Amino acid sequence: MAFRILGIGSSLRDNASSTNSLSITLDLAKKYGAETRLLDLRQTRLPLFDPAENKSNDEIQKAQDDVMWADALILSTPDYHGSMSGAMKNFLDYFWAEFAGKTFGYICSSHEKGLTAMDQMRTVVRQCYGWSMPYGVSVVDRDDFTDGKIAPKLESRLDMLARDLVVYGNILRQQFVKDLGDSDNTFASRYRK
Repeated sequence: MAFRILGIGSSLRDNASSTNSLSITLDLAKKYGAETRLLDLRQTRLPLFDPAENKSNDEIQKAQDDVMWADALILSTPDYHGSMSGAMKNFLDYFWAEFAGKTFGYICSSHEKGLTAMDQMRTVVRQCYGWSMPYGVSVVDRDDFTDGKIAPKLESRLDMLARDLVVYGNILRQQFVKDLGDSDNTFASRYRK
C-alpha cells in the first residue's frame, strides 16, 4: 500500500505561497511513491472549535476522514505575528489521538523564516504524540517566487522535504502500526483498541 501524505493548507489568501508550496511538495512526494491529498482550509472551512459542541458537518467530517486516511501530514501556514494562522490552530484543536504515530513536515511563508510558527506547530504535534521532521521549509515570496514560478532553490528544499517525509515517515509509521499489534510496553501500546 502506498504511503499516504495529507497536506494542510491554512492560508485564507488567494494564491498563497504557503499553499502553493504545499501543493508542489505533495506533487513531488508522488515521485517517491506517496499517495497525497490536500486539505485546503480556504475551501474546507471548519467552524471554530468548541469542545462543548458535539455537532458534525460536512467540513468536519471531511477533515476527520482525511486525517484518519493519512500516514503523515505536512502543515503549511503563513507566519502571522510570529505564529501559525488561526485556521491552522483551529484545525489542530480538532484532533489529538489521530496524530499519534504519524510524522509531520512543516512549511511556513514568512519574511522572517517562520521559525517560531513552525516551533509552535511542532509543540502541538509533540503534545499529540506525533513525530516531527527535524527541519521545516521557509518560503519568502520575494525570493522564492518570480512571476508565479518557483525558484530552483525552493523547489530543491521542497523536494528534500517530500523525499525525507516519505522515507523517514514510512519507517516510523510502519513500526508504530507493528507495535500496535504485537508489543506490550511501547509508545504505541496506549493506542491499542
